[in-house]
Order: sequence, then C-alpha cells, then structure tokens
Amino acid sequence: MTDTLSLLKLRRSVPPQFLTAPGPEGAQLDELLSLAARVPDHGKLVPWRFVVFKGEAREEAAAVVERVFRQRNPQASAEQVEFERKRLTHAPVIVAVVSRAREHVKIPLWEQELSAGAVCMTMLVAAYAMGYAGSWLTNWFAFDREVLTEFGLADDERIAGFVHLGTPTAPITDRDRPVMADIVSYYGA
Repeated sequence: MTDTLSLLKLRRSVPPQFLTAPGPEGAQLDELLSLAARVPDHGKLVPWRFVVFKGEAREEAAAVVERVFRQRNPQASAEQVEFERKRLTHAPVIVAVVSRAREHVKIPLWEQELSAGAVCMTMLVAAYAMGYAGSWLTNWFAFDREVLTEFGLADDERIAGFVHLGTPTAPITDRDRPVMADIVSYYGA
C-alpha cells in the first residue's frame, strides 16, 4: 500500500511537448488500457471507449486538425496553423478516451461522464507506475464535431480527454497545489 501512496504523491502531468519515445506499446499498452477500464462503472454500462493514435496515425490525425483549423481560422498565420497541427504529434502514444454516455433509466449521464474521467486519471496513474509520464488534455478539436467524426466518433459521443503518453525529456517538476484548508470542510462541524 505504501508504494501506491508514494506513487500518487509523485505523479505529475508532463506536457506533450516534453514527452518522447518510448511510449507504451504492444502488451504493455494493452495492459494499460485494461487497467484504465477497471474504474467504477455503475450498471456496468462501459460508457467509454478508446481510440489510440500512434506512429503515422498521429500525423494523419494532425492533418485533420490542421485542415479543420484552417477552415475555421482562415486568417491564421502559418505559425498558428503549425502549432495546432503539432498538438497530436509530440507524445509517441495518445489515447482518446471517448465518452459514450447515454440516457439510462437508472444511471444518470453525470455518473457515466465521471466514469470516463476516472478512466483518464487511472490511465495516467498506471502509465506513471509503468515508468512513463503523460498529460490529460482536450483542446478545441475535442469539441469540434467535424474532427470528432473524422476520428471515428458517433454523433452522440464526446471526448473525455486525450491522454498523451511517453517518456519525459527532462526531470518532472511539481506545481503549486491547493491549500487543503481552503478546499476541505466537514459537514456538521
């Protein structure tokens, strides 16, 4: 149990531009996805799924983002377009966690959406335990229906997050954390 607590104390997000190969591959990636799928899931609905971007598929996805960004922003500079295109090319492995929450007689949409968020966080913790690092991001294209359709999402599916995974290129530094007294209260106290 101490190892788990130590891991949780050390885990940090690493921006995609500071991630490089290697990333999880093959059986290790399969295991990572299996671990991420072990989250609370009221009703066993599995209200999420994965789309993995790796290798040349990252460049194909980047081309979709570039094309849609150009369409939506015809005034954008070449540098802005290139910045947007590169968002899905930094990390060696990117997993889109797709929320497929749907109306249900017993399980509210909110619970299903939270389950998809738990998948993202569990994936980050598991990746860190395997010796990798990562970041859970969305960006504008996570909300653009044309991009989502090109990425294979159905009309009623959304992106819970893109989890960028790889090996950090520099030591991982911490960030300021909340003051616990500012965010914790006790009912009835």
